[in-house]
Amino acid sequence: MGIIKNVLKSDPVSLSAETRRRYGMACGLLGIILNALLFAGKLFAGMLSGSVAVTADAFNNLSDAGSSIVSMLGFKLAGQKADSYHPFGHGRMEYVAGLIVAMLIVLMGAELAQSGLEKIAEPQQVTFTALTAVILSASIAVKLFMFAYNRVIGSRIGSVSMLAASTDSISDTAATAVVLISAVVSHFTGIQIDGWCGTAVGLFIIYAGCRAAYDTVSPLLGQRPSGEFVENVKKTVLAHREIEGVHDIVVHNYGPECVMVTLHAEVPAEGDILALHDAVDAAERDLEETLGCIATIHMDPVVNDADTRRLREETAEAVKRIDQRITIHDFRAADCSGGKRLSFDALVPFGMEKSDEELTAMIRDSAAAETGCEIDVKVEKGYV
Repeated sequence: MGIIKNVLKSDPVSLSAETRRRYGMACGLLGIILNALLFAGKLFAGMLSGSVAVTADAFNNLSDAGSSIVSMLGFKLAGQKADSYHPFGHGRMEYVAGLIVAMLIVLMGAELAQSGLEKIAEPQQVTFTALTAVILSASIAVKLFMFAYNRVIGSRIGSVSMLAASTDSISDTAATAVVLISAVVSHFTGIQIDGWCGTAVGLFIIYAGCRAAYDTVSPLLGQRPSGEFVENVKKTVLAHREIEGVHDIVVHNYGPECVMVTLHAEVPAEGDILALHDAVDAAERDLEETLGCIATIHMDPVVNDADTRRLREETAEAVKRIDQRITIHDFRAADCSGGKRLSFDALVPFGMEKSDEELTAMIRDSAAAETGCEIDVKVEKGYV
């Protein structure tokens, strides 16, 4: 328990990769021990009472012990060093482990629901004893504890598999509570609802497993980073006075220990190129030191004379009339045979009804009418 107490006092950013893995392994081992004890106790209570719901709940805990083993293996495999085949490391193995845990949860839920349906078709008398009540009540308390430490520590170290385990623990708490209520009702009223409760428990566990699967599949597919992380990236980069703005931020997550960030930093076109390059290099180092990510920054020179500012403001206003959510960046104004040619990127949100081609035409026409210039626009989506 000492290692768990220590992580609660630690700054997550300060945790080394090896320390983080030790926390995950320790919590996984604790999960195996507790779930094995719960399985033994509930199996005994189920055999004593003849309750399919209690017995099913016992085997649910046995599958949880297996899930804890999978989580430990996930932490172990994720800790392998990068190699020529996997230059970004093996951190996503944690997400794979979390997905396997979620699939085991769904599978066990289906088995429980099937057992419940069979008990509904052929009801059997359930024997209620004080020992059964004590075992189930103790199980609820243990599962609440497991939910708490998996949720807190999983959040602190950014572990998807531990967060999936916390979801499983809270669903187990509800499931065991339903089983206990079923036993009490059957004992005092004679109404046999054991099969119905077993089915309900199974369906609830299936639902929890599907939610856990979504939480693990999302980072594997490439989910959007948190708003807090993006704001910290902007704040860190803009702390360098030579950098006037940032855009085109892209975050690639290869596991909790390998996050790559690329972005464009706007710098004054009239500035000293060497001094600006040094500032961008310093910003990359700051991102690595403060946020623990690998950063690559592209330097965008920005012309900021009065005429260019006016044209940019007019263009932005024309674009806003199409949709208030659209923004522009990488703005350039160049002389051409017909006057001025404006080039810029338009950032549009996902889910717009019109296609990118239609939006490109609309933005080009609106900006040309507003500024009287030729327009070269590229429509793109935001990755953050």
